[in-house]
Amino acid sequence: MEMLDRRSLRTGPLPSGEMSFSLAELPSPDFNRAMYATVGARVCWTDRFGWTHDDWVKWVDRPQLATWIALAAGTVAGYFELEAQPDGDTEIHLVGLVPAFIGRGFGGYLVEQCVRRAWQRDQLWAGGFGPTRRVHLRTSTLDHPNAKANYLRRGFEVAEEETFVKAVPDPRVAPWPLPGDPRLDRLVHDED
Repeated sequence: MEMLDRRSLRTGPLPSGEMSFSLAELPSPDFNRAMYATVGARVCWTDRFGWTHDDWVKWVDRPQLATWIALAAGTVAGYFELEAQPDGDTEIHLVGLVPAFIGRGFGGYLVEQCVRRAWQRDQLWAGGFGPTRRVHLRTSTLDHPNAKANYLRRGFEVAEEETFVKAVPDPRVAPWPLPGDPRLDRLVHDED
């Protein structure tokens, strides 16, 4: 999905409580790994399961990567990772809420604020990489069932579609305990 003009961004509904955002100015592989596990395990984010600590360090300790932390009700509510890429592209690698905040009206606002910061990379972060000309992200049917609709409501358009089967590892090897098998949860949603 992509957005080619910052004026395409549509606001999300105000969340049910106050939400603030902070740029993680000190890269922390431990924080990013924990958030990846906490936010992503229930929606089958598995690509980084095998990463070593050194892999995480290489990922987060780069000037073109920004990790933003969303805070609400006195706790971490979610996060997003933005990457400044060549030719003005900014990729949203990850965006999501921790389980306690899902279904409480924070998702639309989180995505809106993520996209705002993606468009402001030359002002808020990654200043040496120039302005954003395009914001893009990848989504899949393994993501939260409301994710794609949320992106479309925020002003994204489908840029390309591809269909393939992705092997999802056994959730018992996830870096975070899961309340259930997300592979089975996804099958139930697909049958509805």
